Amino acid sequence: MTDVGTALGTDFVRIATEFGDEERDYLQRTRAFVDDEVLPVINGFWERAEFPVDLVRRMGELGLVSDGIHYPGVPSMTAASAGLVAMELSRGDGSLATFAGVQAGLTMRSIDSFGSEEQKRRWLPALARCEALGAFALTEPDHGSDSLLLETSAVRDGDAYVLDGAKRWIGNGTIADVVVVWARGEDGRVGGYLVEKGTPGYEAAVITGKGSVRAVWQADIALRDVRIPAENKLPGARTFKDTGKVLAGTRSQCAFSALGHAVAAYDAALTYASQRTQFGKRLVEFQLVQARLVHMLQEVVGMQLFCMRLAQLHAKGELNDTVASLAKLNNTSKARQICLEARDLLGGNGILLDNHVMRHLADVEAIHTYEGTETIQTLLVGRDITGVGAFA
Repeated sequence: MTDVGTALGTDFVRIATEFGDEERDYLQRTRAFVDDEVLPVINGFWERAEFPVDLVRRMGELGLVSDGIHYPGVPSMTAASAGLVAMELSRGDGSLATFAGVQAGLTMRSIDSFGSEEQKRRWLPALARCEALGAFALTEPDHGSDSLLLETSAVRDGDAYVLDGAKRWIGNGTIADVVVVWARGEDGRVGGYLVEKGTPGYEAAVITGKGSVRAVWQADIALRDVRIPAENKLPGARTFKDTGKVLAGTRSQCAFSALGHAVAAYDAALTYASQRTQFGKRLVEFQLVQARLVHMLQEVVGMQLFCMRLAQLHAKGELNDTVASLAKLNNTSKARQICLEARDLLGGNGILLDNHVMRHLADVEAIHTYEGTETIQTLLVGRDITGVGAFA
């Protein structure tokens, strides 16, 4: 019997023929890691809401943490390679993909884009190897979708900045060695500030009771008179638009991650239906089951094509924010439906963690929300195509 979590290499329209050697290597390396090391153990971590430290360190050893950042000591990746890594990690587990998105797509990307050479040299290679852990603190208890209105403050005091405020839903916030805190300066502008582990006044608590991405920890953070050296400010981050540039990049990775969840659910449904016998026949011999599998595949192929186009535009420097928004909107919506369909096709067995689908069904809910909800992505694209902003 084939384990329902094992990759089938679903690629109906032969998209992989467009990959170069580097992309194929990253795809196979990540796929092998997921099948051989992640799937055998991840259900336990998810059920216990336990952070899989050893798997995270292994990701660093395998050179899977980069998000396409080009800096000495950081694995070199094309946009397509970075997307394929996000896709395969998500096929294994949404928590690991979320960790990688925070570590590379948000923390490392912020430092690479806006940090000083000293900040880059100190943090980027260590973060890429997962020897150091990072966090990105933007969202606040009262400001999620309207994060532009953030209230956390940064006040200059001699050769230091003093940070005060609160953050919520901060991935890795309780375990990070460095946290990129976004705060409003005395001039009203939003900037990024590096808060290192052990800094007095920084307090973080794990958010409990989650029903999604349970094997990665998000935190509530309190910042009370947190004093950091002035050189810990990211010199290139001067306005909220800079923050937005980082978030726009992660929307593309969200589209790839959603594809990973969808492929995992489709592969599991196809494998299960090929092996499960009811009424004297395998499920795949029933017309309705075939029709449902084909519809799932139809949506998966569309998501794959969307992702490949994102990578192509990114490689040419032509990817804009709203194209990424449309891709995230499309792929997360489709992934939710595919995971739900797979859960139904597995019948009562669909709710068992051993069959993986229920975990993906739960985890895709987090992707659907973070980096901008479906509503926000819709309004961003709507503003682009109509020229009219329907929200502030």
